[in-house]
Amino acid sequence: MNGPILVTGGTGTLGKPVVRRLLDDGRDVRVLSRRPRPAEDRSPYEWATGDMKTGAGLDAAVAGAKVVVHCATTGGKGDVEATRRLIEVARRQSAPPHLVYISIVGIDRIPFFYYRAKLESERLIEQSGLPWTVLRTTQFHDLLAMITEAQRRLPVALTISGARFQPVEVREVADQLVELATGEPAGRVPDMGGPEIRTHTDLARSYLQSVGRRRRVVPLWLPGGMFKALRQGGNLAPDRAVGRGTFEEFLAQRVKKPVQ
Repeated sequence: MNGPILVTGGTGTLGKPVVRRLLDDGRDVRVLSRRPRPAEDRSPYEWATGDMKTGAGLDAAVAGAKVVVHCATTGGKGDVEATRRLIEVARRQSAPPHLVYISIVGIDRIPFFYYRAKLESERLIEQSGLPWTVLRTTQFHDLLAMITEAQRRLPVALTISGARFQPVEVREVADQLVELATGEPAGRVPDMGGPEIRTHTDLARSYLQSVGRRRRVVPLWLPGGMFKALRQGGNLAPDRAVGRGTFEEFLAQRVKKPVQ
């Protein structure tokens, strides 16, 4: 494979392990970030400073790339515009790159603004005329831990009553993305889910126990289409429980108990 693999969002939760795995495989890597490269960063990859919201620096970032692994997200409607700009730049290349996109299980079943943006981004990629691959996964372990950790100052931990999740290890997702990025364009590939389906309440209790924090866990019955879809399992992929790492294994490796 000639030319670097560009990773958008290469300094994020998923982007970092994607970059690390690519480097371990001996690939040439270019990381796109909104911020200039830190002076102390001596990592063996190219650094491209650019803003996907405005398009500034995007042409230089994509130039010569054979593959673009699109991990960057703005958390909403901005994802659609960022993806559209990325596609426009990729189309202008003399040899358009293979565009690999990370998406989410259930975006076509759960009425949530972020999911609508992800679904529209998928459609743009499918209709782009570029060689493309899309992988949908269930939620990362990191997200479920973050939801509970964000409530650390509350006297209780709140969860979504009736909701279940199938969290997956982000490093396993990174491995799968790298395999797809270094292979032929495959279109929409099979979904990737974690090994266990657990209630939100159960996951929150496991997190609290792992950090040594005593809190009562209070499930809330929340109205609205999004929460109804979660209770119906719209976010799950039970027939694609291909991930191996469990939530408890993630907690043991990645979450440290605070100093009392």
